[in-house]
Amino acid sequence: MTNYCKLKEEIISKSLDNVLLEIYKDSSLIPYLQERFCTAIDRFHDIFHDDDIEIYSAPGRTEVGGNHTDHQHGRVLAASINKDAIAVVSAAENVKLLSSASDSIISININDLDKKDSEEGTTESLIRGVLAGLKKSGFKIGGFNAYVTSDVLIGAGLSSSAAFETLIGTIISGLYNNGEISPIEIAKIGQYAENVYFGKPCGLMDQMASSVGGLVTIDFKDPSTPIVEKVDFDLSSKGYSLCITDTKADHVNLTPDYAAVPEEMKKAAAVFGKEYLREVSPEEIFANISLIREKVSDRAALRALHFITENARVEEQVNALKNGDFSRFLKSVSASGDSSFKYLQNVYTNRDIDHQAVSIALAISDILLHKDNSHHGVARVHGGGFAGTIAAFVENDYVSTYKEKMDKTFGEGSCSILQIRPVGGIKLF
Repeated sequence: MTNYCKLKEEIISKSLDNVLLEIYKDSSLIPYLQERFCTAIDRFHDIFHDDDIEIYSAPGRTEVGGNHTDHQHGRVLAASINKDAIAVVSAAENVKLLSSASDSIISININDLDKKDSEEGTTESLIRGVLAGLKKSGFKIGGFNAYVTSDVLIGAGLSSSAAFETLIGTIISGLYNNGEISPIEIAKIGQYAENVYFGKPCGLMDQMASSVGGLVTIDFKDPSTPIVEKVDFDLSSKGYSLCITDTKADHVNLTPDYAAVPEEMKKAAAVFGKEYLREVSPEEIFANISLIREKVSDRAALRALHFITENARVEEQVNALKNGDFSRFLKSVSASGDSSFKYLQNVYTNRDIDHQAVSIALAISDILLHKDNSHHGVARVHGGGFAGTIAAFVENDYVSTYKEKMDKTFGEGSCSILQIRPVGGIKLF
């Protein structure tokens, strides 16, 4: 624990700038971060009046490769980003938490961790679920006072809920377990909280990327024990930034479109007597496309082809980065986007052809990034698709041009400029 006045002085005096730069990877963010942390410290002290504090952080995440592969027990490539949820914290008997997005303090009795149906879909359910999951796994738990603020945009495909779950798990690890709970364990408990307490079925990719941090490849062949590997890669050193553009398209009524993707892939797997496509060899799928068309549908066959090629692309992207071949990595990202558009078909819903915001974003990106035979970057659909966001890796010298056009098309602030953060959930100070 550090005295809040002393920590504020260190932040204001710039003595912690090197720490901030190492984590957030963008020197232009330092003034914003200094103000953000000092404001959060002041807000915490005004509410809870505790002098000794710690500050924790958990990042949002971006999907880099493996579009719609995880639900078929495939491979993914994901990364933590330099947008995060932070918490100013002190130890306490029970949990009291105020979010900058709320006017009321959330109170949780740590001796009452049973699931409450009335809390489904709420922040309370995530806190209670993480605490229950940690206790169930044999870890020490305790209370804390916390002021939380987040710049992980909700609804922009950056996984704000996973960042929050990771934040709570990391706080308990730091306060009561000497920081020794592994990031993978925290991720699994975050998924448990979201699935069981929050009531939202989800895979493990979001929590893994936020908790482990950096660029991570995850193989879900055995989903009970996924294989997680960190990939040593610094995007900023390549002179590129990650641009996430929120097209502001409405997600309402898209549930049937999202549900049809895993449903059709599983039907394709069932042609071979299997539950998931990962259980069928790529060679067998490719040799029996006619059978999938006959037994299921043409779209199911196309989506099965996307899965086997996208799953292989993740390995290709990882190998390219390990070998320092960034050009090959970018080509593979571009190929991933092409496959999602043409074969997976998750860029727009064919039930509403008049609205194709993601298609527009990709078309503008292709024209801008390859204008006059130039190669300023690549773009692809990001996440679930049908609406929402696209991701683009853009040369730093061209970022302002790209952002200006995307903001003009989809609204001011639609395009966020990000870097890959090297660490996941951590105690910052």
